[in-house]
Amino acid sequence: MKAILIFALLIGTAVVASAQAVPDRSNTQSWNDVQLTVPLSKKVDLVTKLTLRFGNNVTEFAENRILFGFAFKPVKNLTITPFYWQVHSRNLRTGKYSDEHQLDVAAVYRLPVGKYGLTHRSTYEYRMLPSGNSWRYRALAGVDRSLPKQWIKNSKVFATAEVFYDSKPREWTRTRFSVGISRKLTKQLTLDLFYLRQNDGHSHPGDLNVIGTTWKVHL
Repeated sequence: MKAILIFALLIGTAVVASAQAVPDRSNTQSWNDVQLTVPLSKKVDLVTKLTLRFGNNVTEFAENRILFGFAFKPVKNLTITPFYWQVHSRNLRTGKYSDEHQLDVAAVYRLPVGKYGLTHRSTYEYRMLPSGNSWRYRALAGVDRSLPKQWIKNSKVFATAEVFYDSKPREWTRTRFSVGISRKLTKQLTLDLFYLRQNDGHSHPGDLNVIGTTWKVHL
């Protein structure tokens, strides 16, 4: 319970700070995912995800995403996931909508080290946009640790750092840092609650404070 209260205080502080920032550069958003994983065999899963995002200090719809893909587990601790993203987003400045299609592949390697779990994820995105096609590379490093049962049962805390390379400007354009808590509610359902900070000098708005939830259903 103490961990949840501290985490909520950190999120509240970030939201207040963001509300005082310049609207065109900074924004507070809410990202909400529902992910469904269906095992097809011991080494292959079907993965789908629906994402809803709200911006302008969580007052307006910003984006919805639909993902469809497969997760392959060729060896222990390694997962390779090719997937398709369909992104329908609203420009918070103009109010106009646009669609983006992505063909992606992600490779995730997780290494347990004592009570900790270390993760590296590399993602390649081929983006089909109205303004022209491009590609992006994303590299993420993460760490997680299980919480004592007397604190919060079946829970762990995590932190990640991610960088983006974009082919259009030919430079590293974006960084993301996140902290959160994950709790297994039932055998098939897990809830993640997190805070994410994004810095991006190319997008508008690009500097984001995000409060996020991810509901993970594993059949």
